[in-house]
Amino acid sequence: MAESGCIKIDTSNQIMTIAFDRQDKLNALSVSVLDVLRERIEEVYDDNDIKGVIITGEGSKAFSSGVDIDEISTLNELNARKFSEKGQEIMNLIENCHKPVIAAIDGYASGAGCELAMCCHLRVATEHSKFGFPEANVGIIPGFGGTQRLPRLVGKGKALELLLTGDYISAQEAKITGLVNYLVSDREELLFKCKNVLDKVIAKAPLAIGMLINCVNASFGNQEGGYQTEANSFSNCSKSQDFKEGITAFVDKREPNFIGE
Repeated sequence: MAESGCIKIDTSNQIMTIAFDRQDKLNALSVSVLDVLRERIEEVYDDNDIKGVIITGEGSKAFSSGVDIDEISTLNELNARKFSEKGQEIMNLIENCHKPVIAAIDGYASGAGCELAMCCHLRVATEHSKFGFPEANVGIIPGFGGTQRLPRLVGKGKALELLLTGDYISAQEAKITGLVNYLVSDREELLFKCKNVLDKVIAKAPLAIGMLINCVNASFGNQEGGYQTEANSFSNCSKSQDFKEGITAFVDKREPNFIGE
């Protein structure tokens, strides 16, 4: 397995496995990790020998805990907008890939980690995995397309419940709501199941598979307005006093005192 920064890459049997390896940070998505992820997905687009992709995180604690809190805490309004748009572009690149991409989730899929899982075409999770969007706890919102994709998968009501409360749901509930496609018992079975599903898909006509992905994505219409609203809102939150208070409270391990400004 090749290593590229904090990501491990393995390509075998026509499948590329992309594994985040920042276990000390619960596989948080730093800017450098996002850059490498984009490069690898672009490689998938161009390499005819790669027929499918598995995205996962090393270890059993987290698929990904979301964006790196150390990085977003320093963003100003302009950089926050650029950061959100960068994340959206990468998630869209994955969602629109003409080759099947599966998220192999073992542990927490939190915030941007859950956004990443949602842009994949299918999601397989271990039974102990958890899913949630805690961004509002620190005065920010999902910025990588989560406000747009979550309602498509679980419906408006459930999406608002998860986004507004910041509550985590179990893998079992995620399966019931449509956030997860398959449940497995442990990590060994997780990767086996992902490869089994991909083998089934890539055995079919590649052109037809790519067209099916395009057609299903097209059924949701033009989402540009929604993504732009999300990026603008992410940027506006980043300059707020509540965001500064939320980050400070998180670091200090105390309850935040939000003032609505």
